[in-house]
Amino acid sequence: MRQLALFPLNLVVFPGEKLNLHIFEPRYRQLVRDCLLEGITFGITPYLNGGVSRRGTEVRLLDVEKNYPSGELDIRTKAIGVFEMDDFQRELPGKLYAGATVRNLADDREADPALHARTRVLIEQLYSILGLRRLFLDLPDGFRVYDVAHQLGMSTEQEYALLEADTEAERQLLALRHLERILPVLQETERLKERVRLNGHFKNLTPPTF
Repeated sequence: MRQLALFPLNLVVFPGEKLNLHIFEPRYRQLVRDCLLEGITFGITPYLNGGVSRRGTEVRLLDVEKNYPSGELDIRTKAIGVFEMDDFQRELPGKLYAGATVRNLADDREADPALHARTRVLIEQLYSILGLRRLFLDLPDGFRVYDVAHQLGMSTEQEYALLEADTEAERQLLALRHLERILPVLQETERLKERVRLNGHFKNLTPPTF
């Protein structure tokens, strides 16, 4: 167990993700200064349903991209791991920002090959429908669910469920079920758009044989 500064936000961050943030509140400007002076990391905990979630992602400050005359900052960060907090303090002693006692969670990276293959097929279908095939072509063969989670059309609550999953295989199942649910809807929407587009055009139809 250890103490970690917290930065609650209305989003989910996944390990390995790079996140750019604009910092304007005094408490988080103080947090950035402490990161620079003391080399500390901080946790981003999703703020869901009116409260701070117990599970979050630890991030490291990479760089301050810009300092504004007002004191605001643009920063670049990278997520390095998942934690679960034991308690929450609105302000750490002597600080303006929140914190908690946390424990690190192991990163189970072992994927199910069959689930991976099926998920890859459905992701290709999704990106094709959305006109984002370039994303699929850039996708490495050994991608993790974390790598594509923000491109699957999930709600913040669904993304948090991925963060709560303790193994890659669990995350694969969640992603697969989501894709199996939304793809038929998207495919039907595309068919509807095509019917609307062709309405009024000359149609080359083959009459049925009686």
